[in-house]
Amino acid sequence: MNHKFGIALAGLTLGAAAFAQTKWDLPTAYPATNYHTENITQFAKDVDAATGGKVKITVHANASLFKAPEIKRAVQSGQAQAGEILLANFANENPIYALDGVPFLATTYPDARKLYDASKPAMEKLLAAQGIKVLFVVPWAPQGIYTKKEIGSVADLRGIKWRAYSPATAKIAELIGAQPVQIQQAELSAAMATGVIESYMSSGSTGYDTKTYEHIKNFYDTQAWIPKNAILVNAKAFDALDATTKAAVTKAAADAEARGWKVAQEKNEEYKRLLAERGMKIHKPSPKLDADMRQVGGIMQADWLKVAGADGAAIVDTYKKK
Repeated sequence: MNHKFGIALAGLTLGAAAFAQTKWDLPTAYPATNYHTENITQFAKDVDAATGGKVKITVHANASLFKAPEIKRAVQSGQAQAGEILLANFANENPIYALDGVPFLATTYPDARKLYDASKPAMEKLLAAQGIKVLFVVPWAPQGIYTKKEIGSVADLRGIKWRAYSPATAKIAELIGAQPVQIQQAELSAAMATGVIESYMSSGSTGYDTKTYEHIKNFYDTQAWIPKNAILVNAKAFDALDATTKAAVTKAAADAEARGWKVAQEKNEEYKRLLAERGMKIHKPSPKLDADMRQVGGIMQADWLKVAGADGAAIVDTYKKK
């Protein structure tokens, strides 16, 4: 082979390889040390390895690229090729997103999985209409109540300053007579330190990540619902990949989903232990508090079915038959 031609050919090959590399930004609202973010970071590494470096995903943790409420729109518009959202945060767009935030509908991981399977086709169709594809979905720990004071019933929560971070948590505040304050996770520590909020509902992981135990000392393990995060990709960005690369990304996403569900369950117990070690009292709700909260859940399920209509009823029927 002509020496000069060989060099030129090598240069062309190198240029094609560099040109073929796809770079995706993936914003998330959670800290780098949160298990969701760690799982996504592993997914990015798996994609890099499986595609031979063809697809490079940069994970932007802790709302550093976009704030939580902006991430879905960023993926939809292509400002970010991928991103992670808390589905329940988008309940005002469509009731389907709110389903896993309906209290006491699915309170165990097997039930949460069944609920996800029942709602998945409707959710995928909804997102596809907005040019978005679901890569994978991972649950949080079951939701409990953090409060400064000890409580025995819903009556003890009246007038309390309550963090609302989604339509569901705002609705609970309304039903229990609390004062809702809109606070995203990145601002939660400061809000507790300054007394802006005295209580909120979330998982053990959020309580640990935000050092809630420094300000609030009681956690009631109500296991009210198991919300989920969805990792989304812009459909055009995904469709631009060749078939082999698409298959590699899809396989890495399936692995991340399976890993994420397993880790969520392991972490749930671990976080409660870590909170207790740091001075948080972990309470089993009193029968009265449990009955009161289930009543709130019943009202919210009925409300959800009203707005979700026949499509929503079909999902809940499918879930309850499984």
